[in-house]
Amino acid sequence: MSPSADDPVVRDPTATALTTDPTESRRRRWRLLLGEAAQEELGEPGSREEAEMDGALAALYDADPDRGPGLTRTRGGLGSSAPRVARWLGDIRTYFPTSVVQVMQRDAIERLDLTSMLLEPELLDSVQPDVHLVATLVSLNQVMPETTRRTAALVVAKVVADIERRIADKTRAAVQGALNRAARTRRPRLADIDWNATIHRNLHTYQPDQQTIVPERLVGYARSSPSVAREVVVAVDQSGSMAESLVLAAVFGATLASMRSVRTSLVVFDTEVVDLTERLSDPVDLLFGCQLGGGTDINRALAYCAGLITRPAETILVLISDLYEGGVTEEMLRRVAALRRDGVTVVVLLALADSGAPSYDHDNAAALAALGVPAFACTPDRFPELLAVALGQGDINLWVSRTREEDGQSAGGGSP
Repeated sequence: MSPSADDPVVRDPTATALTTDPTESRRRRWRLLLGEAAQEELGEPGSREEAEMDGALAALYDADPDRGPGLTRTRGGLGSSAPRVARWLGDIRTYFPTSVVQVMQRDAIERLDLTSMLLEPELLDSVQPDVHLVATLVSLNQVMPETTRRTAALVVAKVVADIERRIADKTRAAVQGALNRAARTRRPRLADIDWNATIHRNLHTYQPDQQTIVPERLVGYARSSPSVAREVVVAVDQSGSMAESLVLAAVFGATLASMRSVRTSLVVFDTEVVDLTERLSDPVDLLFGCQLGGGTDINRALAYCAGLITRPAETILVLISDLYEGGVTEEMLRRVAALRRDGVTVVVLLALADSGAPSYDHDNAAALAALGVPAFACTPDRFPELLAVALGQGDINLWVSRTREEDGQSAGGGSP
């Protein structure tokens, strides 16, 4: 039976590659979605372009797991199939928009076991870079030939630059604004008066006869100190499930490290802890210093981070982990409680990502909440705002609740 005008919207990789005519658009969408199964009802592809799109989708989504997919490697390795994979990558970039290309690439890697295609420089040149591809490259960096590592580094650099353009200015503005508000004083020196804020605060004292404001209260900032205003320690779980979070945390860490008013440390951990602070000036080099996968020892990571903290009351510790603890859970919770008693602001992110609600250990999240430390996922667009709240020693629980309401999300595992 052919689709009708009342058919529900189908979310599929072809949804953005349709014609403007509604009837033809529906036919084409269903034809591409169903493939050869729809040929009798919907006919052959209507054009060469549609046939090429149909072929690209079929190579990926119509694969027979017993016989092998259209893009599968031969027993002799990737060599004989590399041209076919390269052509497929070129086809999907020709016929589909970037957002769809990225989805299809991820599906290819996962469905067709094409991870090895990332080890071939000529194939990497054909790939549309995104944060998920970077995570895959980072996870493979220990087995890459040197020629591929150079190509992979270029891909990673492009994605890192795109992320930096997206978040760097917003992060710097949010952090500096929070530090400025924290330094605000009601008895500023003349050179430190914020005249716009002072006028706004004293509008009620306007004297019409004299056409002037007689300020009752001055608003300004305390004299700037050359010393660091805040310390930020970021600890990132580098187990495989946290790959996207690791990539984004590296870029945020590099951005924070570029600010003189914030002393930033970045450590990554699995069952071992690696301090990558010295690499923050080059997030690409930093990412290739990570090793995704392995177990998780959050307690050990927190112990190391505690040793980095010199001014607890002025320090924010951001722990990014799904909380599946492989170490001693009770000791991990005691360590978080001790950090809070010392005055450290502890923030726990179940994920720093755009990919939706994460999988996480609900028992450990509840135990942290009982200590006054909410555990939640956060998108990269929201993270600068969260940093500002933490740096200004605001109420993070209140921020999380308000943000969830604004985003229309439920409390359980939702991400601001």
